[in-house]
Amino acid sequence: MSLIKSLSKEAAEAAQTLAILDEQLKNTVLLDMARALRAHSYEILSANVIDMAHAESNQLSDAMLDRLKMTPDRIEAMAQGIEAIAALPDPIGELRDIGQRPNGLNISKMRVPLGVVCMIYEARPNVTADAGALCFKSGNAVVLRGGKEALQTSKVIADILQTVLKHYGLPPALITVVPDPDRALMMELMQQRDYIDVIIPRGGEGLINFVTDHSKIPVIQHFKGVCHLYVDKDADLDTALALLLNGKTQRTGVCNALEGLIVHQDVAAQFLPKVASALAEHEVKINACQHAASYFNNCNLIDDGDFGHEYLDLEIAVRQVEDFNQAIDHIRRFGSHHTEVICTTNELTAARFQRTVDASVVMVNASSRFSDGGELGLGAEIGIATTKLHAYGPMGLESLTTEKYLVSGDGQVRA
Repeated sequence: MSLIKSLSKEAAEAAQTLAILDEQLKNTVLLDMARALRAHSYEILSANVIDMAHAESNQLSDAMLDRLKMTPDRIEAMAQGIEAIAALPDPIGELRDIGQRPNGLNISKMRVPLGVVCMIYEARPNVTADAGALCFKSGNAVVLRGGKEALQTSKVIADILQTVLKHYGLPPALITVVPDPDRALMMELMQQRDYIDVIIPRGGEGLINFVTDHSKIPVIQHFKGVCHLYVDKDADLDTALALLLNGKTQRTGVCNALEGLIVHQDVAAQFLPKVASALAEHEVKINACQHAASYFNNCNLIDDGDFGHEYLDLEIAVRQVEDFNQAIDHIRRFGSHHTEVICTTNELTAARFQRTVDASVVMVNASSRFSDGGELGLGAEIGIATTKLHAYGPMGLESLTTEKYLVSGDGQVRA
């Protein structure tokens, strides 16, 4: 039996052990995992130094380096994320009454795990802890295939979590890291439909497309984040500027950073000079339409068809629009169904924006940086789904489950 088939089979067998675990034991294990990450932060940071050195020598982009880098604060955030997951209600076994049929059959639904989740991701070692904890709490085993950039860090994090599992007599295969980043092994992994129930890829558009094209297992797609801020004619401009700066400059290499600014023509003359000054201070490169370009020095003039890029850097596209409908059309054409934001004081416009825009997260007067599982109360996220089957938006515990029907009768037979 090949390495990949063996790892997948062991994960599927390990998943069966979670069916008998009660919520209290799950939470105890999770809290010990959080403590173990803190206690072994030196080992995580040491492994990350190796990964970072290799990544820099291979000239990875600044965005990739930012996602790869581990710091004491990021390790603490991983630990706090696991603690938050432990504090959430366990969805497994949750019952939903459907009702009684005319023939006396009682119908309900019970929430159950998906089974084995496979994560394929690039330079994101925190995914190892987030996915491991979320899958454990939701009753799933997880197979983690990280990119070569994060391999050493991911292996150390997984070893720490597995040590806690073994301490409680649980199979370490519940959280499995593929130890070799060879692409041929990834191809084989995507064929293991006898053992793996769903694949969730996280990374660049190329990775998502590759997995979608080659997997024999259902894929939940987490595409790029082309997020926009629309500044409405009724916007508070100080609020709008704060949302722009936070969304664009706080952390550029993440999928919930702003990549586009859309400004209503009625406030452009008042707002865009402030934008030009503020973004110049942060050395943000501006790509602007012909109407907005006059407000910026040394900007790059772009055509209507050149929007929709995920820069993951100090760079943004700016467009002036005639009205609300043109803003919606722009988002429909260039958005990626990730996160869209409106700044307005008009409640009717805000409600219309949230009702109309097709994105997994639609915000009013709040930074796009809040489009994150932890910030939205999920504890952590396994990713942000930008397609609608079977999840949409940040995926937490409930998104890693499904429902089965329970039918109870007293001898009914169908005529």
